[in-house]
Order: sequence, then structure tokens, then C-alpha cells
Amino acid sequence: MLWFWHTLFGAILTPDSGLAWVLAIFFLVFTVRVLLIRPALSQLRAARRIRRLAPRMKKIRERYRDDRQRMATEIQKLHADAGTTPLAGCLPALLQLPVFLSLYWVLRDFEPGAQANHAFDRDGVVSFLNADLFGAKLGNWINQPMADLAAFGTDRAHMIAVGVPLMLIAGLATFLSMRLSMRRQDNPNPQLAGISKVMMYLAPAGMLLSGFLFPVPIGVLLYFLANNAWTFGQQHFLTIHVDREEARTKPQKTVAAPRPGQKPRRRQGLVERRGREHR
Repeated sequence: MLWFWHTLFGAILTPDSGLAWVLAIFFLVFTVRVLLIRPALSQLRAARRIRRLAPRMKKIRERYRDDRQRMATEIQKLHADAGTTPLAGCLPALLQLPVFLSLYWVLRDFEPGAQANHAFDRDGVVSFLNADLFGAKLGNWINQPMADLAAFGTDRAHMIAVGVPLMLIAGLATFLSMRLSMRRQDNPNPQLAGISKVMMYLAPAGMLLSGFLFPVPIGVLLYFLANNAWTFGQQHFLTIHVDREEARTKPQKTVAAPRPGQKPRRRQGLVERRGREHR
């Protein structure tokens, strides 16, 4: 998929252009996320069903507080009857994991002297090695030894100048998407709600630290940026879509029609009030 998008944008721009490689990574993410819209929508619907089960789950926890095994059995039975599962929210993330790992190793395997790299031939390898984003090579990382950075034609100053803003923007997108999720979906479990609130701050901080402490290439930081920005926008639009679905399926209150020969209640009350004023 990365090869396809780079071939397309390389034909529009130039194959060695850093922008062509950046767009290829972005559209790799967008393609995968479009394919995962249906599972994400199912996840959101399942989360709404779980939220409606919250009062019943609370009663089960109160009733079997001294019997953990019975509590777990009853909660599992409740989920089975409602057609939900506590692990439904993990599916989209698990489906993205192979894509992330594949991209990570592809970017790591672009090395000087390599004759090929998976779907890329020698020309593709040379194209990637020649490309850069404001002087930072996409396959290198911030804490890489200076000698290795020099071998790829870059230095730590350029890596920091490009990597840090990417980490900050990706961390901000993560924070905003998690905060939006917490506002739109009330967690019935107070402990899980507290953990989610802590993770809302730890996840962006962890992303920033990982860029400095671990071998995270600039291309992977671009992946995080595109993925987290997509998550933020998708969460907003899918939530609106599910809200409209629930509004359409919610039963409307109907007003009973008057019996034959009976005056409407509002009109009858108006006549009686005018009669009292006349008297």
C-alpha cells in the first residue's frame, strides 16, 4: 500500500520528494482507517448499548460484591443477553497493529546499500534515502548515534527540529480525541473512568518521551500524527451519526385523540375560563 501511494504521488511530484513520501504515509493511514470505519461504527454502537446496561451492572456488583466469581458470571451473562462484549472496543486497534508493525519494519529496512526492501526495488530504496522532510530523514530517529545519522545525510539538530513538533501535534490530537471520547461516553465503572482520565494525560506524554527514548523513525511519527488526527475527526462525525440513529429509533410520545363528540381539552378549558370572566 505504501508502494502504491508513493508511486502515485511520486509521478505527480518527484519520486525523491520528501512530500511524496509524507503523502504516501498519510494516505496509507487514511486507506486503512476508511476500511475500518464499519468496525469503528460497530464499536461505538456497542459502547452505547453497554452504557444502557450500566444500571443493571451496578445492581449486579452490589448484589454479588462478596462473590467475585458469581459477579463475573452474571456480568458475562448480561453481556451475552444484550449482544455486547467488553472487548468490542479493542477490535479496531488490533486490526491496525499489523499495519503499524509492518510500516515500522519497512522504514527501518531502508538502508544504504540495500538492493531491495519488501515491495520496493533498488530505485525505491534510493528514492527513500534521498528524500527528507526539512533536512530530517524519514527512516531515522532522534536518539540515533551521530555516525549513523551522518551516514544517512542528516544530523540530530534537523531530527529534533522536525521530530519534536510532530510529537507535540500527535500528542495534542491524542489528548483531544480522548477528551472528546470521555465527554461523549459516560463510563459506568468509576475505576475505569479514573483510569481513562489519567491515560488522557499519560498517552500524549508517553508519545513525546517515546520519540526521545526509543528508535521511532520520523515516518512512524508521521503515521501517529495522521492516525490520531483521523481518530479525532472520525470520533466527532461517527458520534453525530449514532446520535441521529438513536433519535430516529427512539419511540415518540403520542397524544391520545379525543373521543367522538368530545371537545378538545384545551378548547374546553378556554371556553370555561371565558365563561368565568364573563360572569
